[in-house]
Amino acid sequence: MEKPELKLHNTMTQMKEVLKPINPGKIGMYVCGITAYDFSHLGHARASVSFDILYRYLRHLGYEVTYVRNFTDVDDKVIKKARKDGVDPLDLSNRFCEEYLVDMGALQCLLPTHQPRVSDHMDHIIKMIQKIIEKDCGYPVGGGDVFFSVDKSPNYGQLSGQLLDHTRAGERIAVDPRKRNPADFALWKAAKPGEPSWESPWGPGRPGWHIECSAMSARYLSPRFDIHGGGADLKFPHHENEIAQTCAACEDGRVNYWLHNGHVTNNNVKMGKSLDNFFTIREITAKYHPLALRYFLMSAHYRSPLNYSRPQLERSSDSLYYVYQTLQELVEALSPYQEELKDDNGKAEETAEAKDTIEKVKTEFETKMSDDLNTSAILTGALQDAMKFINVSIIKLKKMQKKQRMSVLVSLVEVEKAVRKILDVLGLLTALSYAEFLKEMKEKALVRAGIGEEEVLQRIEERRIARKNKDFQRSDQIREELAVKGVSLMDIPGKDTVWRPCLPCSSQPKSDA
Repeated sequence: MEKPELKLHNTMTQMKEVLKPINPGKIGMYVCGITAYDFSHLGHARASVSFDILYRYLRHLGYEVTYVRNFTDVDDKVIKKARKDGVDPLDLSNRFCEEYLVDMGALQCLLPTHQPRVSDHMDHIIKMIQKIIEKDCGYPVGGGDVFFSVDKSPNYGQLSGQLLDHTRAGERIAVDPRKRNPADFALWKAAKPGEPSWESPWGPGRPGWHIECSAMSARYLSPRFDIHGGGADLKFPHHENEIAQTCAACEDGRVNYWLHNGHVTNNNVKMGKSLDNFFTIREITAKYHPLALRYFLMSAHYRSPLNYSRPQLERSSDSLYYVYQTLQELVEALSPYQEELKDDNGKAEETAEAKDTIEKVKTEFETKMSDDLNTSAILTGALQDAMKFINVSIIKLKKMQKKQRMSVLVSLVEVEKAVRKILDVLGLLTALSYAEFLKEMKEKALVRAGIGEEEVLQRIEERRIARKNKDFQRSDQIREELAVKGVSLMDIPGKDTVWRPCLPCSSQPKSDA
């Protein structure tokens, strides 16, 4: 099957455009990373997962991708937090760069090709500022500060739609009276007592916020590259200023596709540290499996706002558990027939229904992903279609004679391969066995429920005794009490009662009578 053309929504043009690389078969992608001064929150996770999915899908399409994601380790916020904690700013930022990588590993985000830090690229930053000054687009002022002159950028505001007359200072501090235009922003900041600083032609100091990304993207990709990504809150002023700086310093400076992920909200208010309404990744993954969080983050289109709530995260966790439970049941269903599959040696073919299902799943997956990474449609469409086929086929398998079942066995094997491919590209395929992964998810469910597995097993035994004594009221009560905590009991004919995580509910369960 020929792969469809990948269309991405370009913030610059406000249209979906077919991806046409500058260099055929190769993609250069730069994504703005974190300012490393504290544990990363859900908004950081969404940006990282969104662009990790793009990275994975580009590679799936056969592109050779150079993926650059920076760390801002020199910044006002870093210095303020370090002063508060009584530590060295670079030590503080180094710690939280490493903590971020731990979180990204848990979320199964692939490592970028390059992860540059501001503190390691002062020479590149200073040289770019010098070029900007040489072209009369920047100006030093007294005291060692340097500003960018937005009046020298004729297209300033083209990305965000911000009119120059309506903008204020394009930085994180108040308007400086030394500026020629209130919207001018800092390229270099003079050193203040007790702050980290580096030597420069304008005196000791450190870079402004925006210049770092212009310098580092040019360093690792060239001034002109394919894709630049980041959160929607970075469109203005950060990305607008990047464009102005890069174009001023480099005649061929240009990004072909600007991509921005939507905000994560809490009660429909943008989540962020400044509003103190955020949850860190660590806080969430203490109670939910990291891949359940990843599933939640891709449950809405990456450009859409995503409202965080515990019920939504519970549903995502439940949906992911269902996928892996289905795959585990497939493994168990195939287990008795491994010798038959081995003896068949590839002679049998999938059923016509299986071929149609596999083709439909693969086509829908690539069609939806190529339509601006529509992951939410895949989670509710292609993936669920495959799960339904597996469940139905397992039921059929149990009723078949040896001569009939080989095609169904082969069909299940091939559908599993198609599902694993989808999970892999989405970053949801674990290196664990299905059973081991389900065990991890159950452990998180017990944390949320506030109980241990021994207690669950004890309640199951109490219920068994109640049923034996025909005390169905007590049996129902035990089932309901556990269901409220997110623990569902299932009675397997001929086997013991087992439990699995479920959506916490207070509704009356089906009676055991």
